[in-house]
Amino acid sequence: MRLNITYILIALILSVGIILAGNLVGKMHLNGLKYQRYVSVKGLAEREVDANLAIWPFRMTIASNDLNLLQKKLENDSRIILNFLSEEGFDSEFSTGVAEIQDSQTFNYGSPNQSNSLRYIARKDFTIRTPDIPKLHRALGNISSLIGKGIVLESKNQWQGVEYLFTDLNEIKPGMIEEATKNAREAAQKFAQDAGSKVGKIKSANQGLFTISDRDINTGYIKNVRIVNTIDFYLED
Repeated sequence: MRLNITYILIALILSVGIILAGNLVGKMHLNGLKYQRYVSVKGLAEREVDANLAIWPFRMTIASNDLNLLQKKLENDSRIILNFLSEEGFDSEFSTGVAEIQDSQTFNYGSPNQSNSLRYIARKDFTIRTPDIPKLHRALGNISSLIGKGIVLESKNQWQGVEYLFTDLNEIKPGMIEEATKNAREAAQKFAQDAGSKVGKIKSANQGLFTISDRDINTGYIKNVRIVNTIDFYLED
């Protein structure tokens, strides 16, 4: 009799264990299905900012048949340009390159009958690098005053006379990432609403690259900063 009771107790314990294990496996399966439900959305953030650094590389070119006269004019014109830059407030915001003089008679190419009206050509480069963009714009507006002194300047980079940069990206990064995340959640909520669900926690997030571009080809000193994040949100019933 006692042996039968022992077998019964063992059977009951095993039965209860099997039932509990089944419930646990069932819950784990349901939780697994729950966490398999998510939506992947993209969040966008854009801002217009003013460039905070301008770089203008420009060049003067002089030609002459007399090397001594060329040298004197090169020194004189360089002095006039430096005085102009100083008057415009660029005392410590410019650099000068080494003058290069080219002798056209040393060319080993071209037509044998080709002749150059001026034998010597001298070029000298200057570069302005300044965070004061309005000051640079004023100076560019006054460049014509050099023409009356026989000096003509040309931008070294023909495709982009002045290069404008925005260097304070780290200052606006946190706010833009927050804005992109909020935008992504709003998109996920719209999807969840249409699907009869609710948006839960973030499953995973992939931060995109920040891009900085000109607002348009005419206003390079105004930049468009853009970031697109990809975020996965869990969906809940």
